[in-house]
Amino acid sequence: MRSPPLWLAETMDWAQIGSWPNGNSSRRIDGPVHRWHVQTAGSGPVLLLLHGAGGSTHSYRDLIPLLSIDYTIVAIDLPGHGFTQLGAGQRSGLAAMAQDVERLCAQEGWQPLAIVGHSAGAAVALQMAMDATARGDRPPHVIGLNAALGEFPGLAGLVFPLMAKALAAMPFATTLFSTTSANPARIKTLIASTGSELDATGYDLYRQLVGDKSHVDGTLKMMAQWDLRPLLRALPDYPGPVDLIAGSKDATVPVSVSERVAANMPAATLQTLDGLGHLMHEEDPERLAEMIRNILDNRSQ
Repeated sequence: MRSPPLWLAETMDWAQIGSWPNGNSSRRIDGPVHRWHVQTAGSGPVLLLLHGAGGSTHSYRDLIPLLSIDYTIVAIDLPGHGFTQLGAGQRSGLAAMAQDVERLCAQEGWQPLAIVGHSAGAAVALQMAMDATARGDRPPHVIGLNAALGEFPGLAGLVFPLMAKALAAMPFATTLFSTTSANPARIKTLIASTGSELDATGYDLYRQLVGDKSHVDGTLKMMAQWDLRPLLRALPDYPGPVDLIAGSKDATVPVSVSERVAANMPAATLQTLDGLGHLMHEEDPERLAEMIRNILDNRSQ
């Protein structure tokens, strides 16, 4: 008899899924590699939604019902995040994560028309599109929301990965971070530092995430293994459709990052939204849903 897979760690308590945003559309999928949390809704062409580092499907909580009117929405928690359990500790980097998400799509028969990626999720989306091109497959359309496609300059580029690796290796570091960072006042400060403002529900959802040791550990593993350099070198040669949307108030990924990327890619566009920060899709989901729809409509003509 085949032994059941050994998942590295339990993430957030699955018993909470009933009260999680769009929890009625949630399910678990065993493998490939990880034990995935996936939310599906709607019908029509598939849109794959990828959150950023430290996030979860909750960040698309209001976009999912809006976009599912016209599309089949597939939103996943990235490995080690939210309710997705890691199946391999060394597969939290960009290349491995893109491969594992692609393998999940293949296993489930999802063929995304487009991948909507927020922040680091946009890097995963672009890596998946480039991998598809290398295989000779038609790449999905990539829509990046405040796409994290720039490296930290100078000393920070060296210190931050090393710090993440050190924290991920310390058994009590994630517990300490979760304990000190998950109070409501601290969460509001953290969100404000991104240039965004959320409602009470939004703040509380991030409080639950930051307060969960396993989620924080998964985020640190992602940070420690992240390497954008191969992707950034390849971007100017990528011919596929890429549409970037940037919030003018984003204090985490400045608009200049999207401007530089769009200028160096042959088929990329950029739209800037005034008055919105890094979590713009949570601040104004109606506006983002309309823009995504218009982008897809225009690209299909």
